[in-house]
Amino acid sequence: MEKAGRHKIEPNLHGLSGQKTGQAPGFSYTDSNRNKGISWGEETLMWYMENPKKYIRGTKMIFMGIKKMAERADLTYLRKATNE
Repeated sequence: MEKAGRHKIEPNLHGLSGQKTGQAPGFSYTDSNRNKGISWGEETLMWYMENPKKYIRGTKMIFMGIKKMAERADLTYLRKATNE
């Protein structure tokens, strides 16, 4: 989540809010991610975090998701942490 941080297994999340899916320069995305056509925000992130493979069919994300909304809501710190 660091500004100018490197990509690892997943793309660096800095600047995530408002960013389009599959658009972080230098990261190899699936066509599904590049073509989803949504911008990341609190609502889209909550849907994605519930079940990444259902939200973006064809994603290579290995994270299985967080089913309970209350547990996903605990991740709202991501919005602040990725945009500082």
